Amino acid sequence: MELTIYLAGQIHDDWRNEIRKKAEKDKLSIHFVGPQENHALSDDIGEKILGEQPNKVYRDDAASSVNNFRTRVLLQKSDAVLAYFGESYKQWNTAMDAGAAIQAGKPLILVRPESLVHPLKELSNQADVTVETLDQALEVLTYLYE
Repeated sequence: MELTIYLAGQIHDDWRNEIRKKAEKDKLSIHFVGPQENHALSDDIGEKILGEQPNKVYRDDAASSVNNFRTRVLLQKSDAVLAYFGESYKQWNTAMDAGAAIQAGKPLILVRPESLVHPLKELSNQADVTVETLDQALEVLTYLYE
């Protein structure tokens, strides 16, 4: 069985590669998808496709339309969603993606540290599984193969 897992969460560090490497090491048949991890491309994609925009607001709006399209397609094609809330960045996109997964009926693993228990309590109660670490999330996925 091969699964497609959408990795929702910030793109500013290497957490996705950590998950990919561990899944590969454990010989799990998982194809990971997610948002554009090249931050510059993610910010520039609207202008790359539509041309130069008149100001930063329009530039961000153009990029977000293309990025939202990507997210919607890949999230809909996934078997499940892993939403990672870290300590370092604002997590609005992660919350939006987790909510979209719930609304679409996609199984959701929510990863959040203890410091975010209170602010994410409602979202956590809607997730199928809530864990505190990426290793725990990978254990949940590994359990599918046992």
